[in-house]
Amino acid sequence: MTQLKKVVLFTDTDGRARFRDDSVALNEGTPQSQLSALMAASACQLRQSPVGFRSNFHCSGHPQWLFVLGGQMEIFLQDGSSRIFGPGEFFYSADTLPEGATFDATLHGHWSRQLGSDPLVTLFVRD
Repeated sequence: MTQLKKVVLFTDTDGRARFRDDSVALNEGTPQSQLSALMAASACQLRQSPVGFRSNFHCSGHPQWLFVLGGQMEIFLQDGSSRIFGPGEFFYSADTLPEGATFDATLHGHWSRQLGSDPLVTLFVRD
């Protein structure tokens, strides 16, 4: 069975955002057109971020897929680690604020920035 790499950005039990590598099984379709199972989606949104874009620490408002269509995006976590995503790469962003918590920019979430000379173009697909 073929699988696609699925990077998951999630909120761990200590309230901190972490990355986890997972996979999506491509066990439907044919050998020439391998498909995953259907996944529910409620909305999608395109975003363009200019050269020099940088966010502040924040949590994802809703679990969602993020697909990089153009440019490069770097995601930083509170522990100082980061990952870079380029065109054709994607991750599942589920680092939501823990229930009952008040956002603390020294504990929760992640921040991101655009890298390189091309604007960052992304597609968000919400569960």
